[in-house]
Amino acid sequence: MLSVVVCLCLRQSDFAPYFYDNGAGSSNGNLALFSISEDTSVGTHVYTLNGSDPEGEPVTFGMTFDKGSRDYFSVEPKSGNMTLIQTLDREVQDEIVAFVTITDGRNKVVENVRVFITDANDEKPEFLNLPFVVDVPEDAASGSSIYRVQAIDRDLGSGGSVTYYLQSTPSTKFTIDGHSGVLRIRAGESLDYELSRTHFVTVVAKDGGGKYHGKYQVMTSTAIITINVLDTQDSPPVFVGTPYFGFVYEVSVPGSEIFTVFAKDGDQNNPNAMHYSILSGSDGFFIINSSSGCISLTSFPVQLKNELYELKVKAAEVGPDGFSDYSVTTVTIRVVDLNNHPPTFYGENGQQNRFELTMYEHPPEGEILRGLKITVNDSDQGANAKFRLLLVGPSRVLRVVPQTVLNEAQVTIIVENSSAIDYEKYQFLTFKLLAVEIDTPERFSATADIVIDLLDTNDNVPKFSSEFYIARIPENSPGGSNVVSVTATDPDSGLWGEVKYSIYGSGADLFLIHPTSGIIYTQPWASLDAEVKSKYNFYVKAEDTEGKYSLAEVFVTVLDQNDHPPEFNQNFLERTMIIGAPVKIEAVDEDAEEPNNLIEYSIMKADPENIFDINTSTGEIKLKPYIRSMEIVQNITKQKDCRWSVVVQARDRGSPSFSTTAVVKIHITENRLKGPMAAFLMQSRDNPMKALGLTISIITVIVLVTVMISTIMYFRNTKSNRITPARRIIRRRPKEQRSWTFRPRFGQSDQSFGKFFIDDDSSDNHNTNNSSPRAKPPAPSAPVLPPPAPVHSRPSERLRSVPTVSGSMTSKNTDVAQRSGQNKDGSGISSALVSELKMRIEQKINEANQGYYY
Repeated sequence: MLSVVVCLCLRQSDFAPYFYDNGAGSSNGNLALFSISEDTSVGTHVYTLNGSDPEGEPVTFGMTFDKGSRDYFSVEPKSGNMTLIQTLDREVQDEIVAFVTITDGRNKVVENVRVFITDANDEKPEFLNLPFVVDVPEDAASGSSIYRVQAIDRDLGSGGSVTYYLQSTPSTKFTIDGHSGVLRIRAGESLDYELSRTHFVTVVAKDGGGKYHGKYQVMTSTAIITINVLDTQDSPPVFVGTPYFGFVYEVSVPGSEIFTVFAKDGDQNNPNAMHYSILSGSDGFFIINSSSGCISLTSFPVQLKNELYELKVKAAEVGPDGFSDYSVTTVTIRVVDLNNHPPTFYGENGQQNRFELTMYEHPPEGEILRGLKITVNDSDQGANAKFRLLLVGPSRVLRVVPQTVLNEAQVTIIVENSSAIDYEKYQFLTFKLLAVEIDTPERFSATADIVIDLLDTNDNVPKFSSEFYIARIPENSPGGSNVVSVTATDPDSGLWGEVKYSIYGSGADLFLIHPTSGIIYTQPWASLDAEVKSKYNFYVKAEDTEGKYSLAEVFVTVLDQNDHPPEFNQNFLERTMIIGAPVKIEAVDEDAEEPNNLIEYSIMKADPENIFDINTSTGEIKLKPYIRSMEIVQNITKQKDCRWSVVVQARDRGSPSFSTTAVVKIHITENRLKGPMAAFLMQSRDNPMKALGLTISIITVIVLVTVMISTIMYFRNTKSNRITPARRIIRRRPKEQRSWTFRPRFGQSDQSFGKFFIDDDSSDNHNTNNSSPRAKPPAPSAPVLPPPAPVHSRPSERLRSVPTVSGSMTSKNTDVAQRSGQNKDGSGISSALVSELKMRIEQKINEANQGYYY
């Protein structure tokens, strides 16, 4: 009964969970007064929903939106982390309505929240009323406003404020107010319809700037304003075709038209009519039509008193208010005789205005075109019969002689530029031969056409499209494969323009070229191998039918293909590995280029496994770092000889990739050698040539030192054996001979023996230097051989005797016997010394060998 009451009490105390209200500016809670910038990136964690349950039960969070609206956030139920999942745009939607929930599994609380979207400077100013077209009269005052530009920016704050400026140009006539956008004519400037009818001005609208994605930015927009200038009546009339000249001839009659002047309104948009009048200079002999401007003669030419008249003619605009602007010009009228015969050209068959000639291209410069028979004539007399000859056509190709003619002349055409007469450029040349009167008012003229048909010559060399050609071809391409196509052109016509190709050079043995198409291909039997040779270069020749030719060089690169697998020198290798030092295997790939010849090594199989590591690049095999002694090796394997097998794969990096394997038998041992020599032997065990080279170097040094010492001793002995002056010998009483027996300790015999000989030599030298030249020094007695060695020497040592030397001075009569005895005993001493030294060297070698193996 008590438990039921407790359960009822607990069930009555089940309260709903609730959100924390942390207020504005907090990053967790119930989204109260929460705002987010519109430039926040999708996927950003923006808020954390936070709340609790009074009973301490775990709570979960959620968020929903109205039907039909977009889901802008996602909420992780357990942590309440809220993440942005849609792009925000304040200008489209400035707040988001959502429902946040918190539940403990039994009770659920739903709150309606509003998320405010703050502005970022992400909008450019937008111009209104585009396009901008303005009509302005040309007489608009300087500084007057002609248009107002408007642009808006949907951003808030400084990012929404807009200012204006014009992109500066050197000759701009306008300015704009930065805040209002009012466009004005710049102070001191004016518009002129006659100079420029249209102006184009680029206006820039700039916002006040603001942050976007954490960076400050200013955004601008541009628009073009078209300003049309309207014409006004502000320009005087303009006479057309000045200066004006008229002529009165002997056959003229009253009423004959002498000349017509023409003037037009300077304001071309809405011109006014013109009114003409003669102000002065006519002397009553000339009148002018006020509307047409035609000047006429009022009397016969014989009544004219002067040969030259200068009339002042006025042209005035006729507007709504009468005459306005006007202009004045001068008309010069000359009284002359009648000139009624123009120049005329004649050929072999009479009057002619077309002459034709056929010739080869590139004639010599200065050559006369003798095929042209041209005569020119003017039947007038005096100045009226004087005219100039002109040849109009391609510049500086031909020239005409003479250039000035009076009445009649034979026309000669001379070649001036031979290179310009080129059949490949022009198949025919056309010239205009003009005869124009010089001093006559009428300037009568005549024209004749000169047509020159050109014949081709072989004057061009075939020319390649390039000075060199670069080609690439894969190796192992089949015979007859195309390599590259060369092209040469000869602009000559006919057979002269046909090109034949050939190939030659030291690198052309493997290639052929088609004689007409220029396609280079490999010989049918050719086999290209990049490993043998990857670069070829040779020459191609393009030759026409007359042997004119040009050359181009061809460079062919044979591209390497992965056609060689890596190869070991043997498929079964044996190596000795000293613990702590690697052994190296090496495979060779005969491909020519990387990556085809780059090799990677790997261990495919090992017995035992997981014992060795291999350097993938160098092929060095070494034991795992934990294997540091033979004891560890003995624990791994039961074999006493420690011979392990490794299957190594060598794979190249080409495509397709090739590989090969080799079995490596590795004998594991420890390093028993110590010292520099042992280190060197370890380093060079896989490279015996290195050790051999060092040995040869040492032997060479020893031989050189020996030769030097021998040379020095030779020169020293040569110097000491020279014959010197006889010296006095002081004879002494011969002493009793003694013999010394030496039993030195091991290691001291050489030194004692050497010291003895040094003392003896010094004694000898001393006696020799003090002797008299009249007598010879007594010879020393023969040395006595040493007694046998003592029996107490070590068993392992070899019994040997230590030589001793004894000497004495004797009389002159015994010199010969003593010398003979000395020679015999000396040979015994030498034999004893050699035996001693040989025995010591053998002992040292045995000790060294025992230390190496044990």
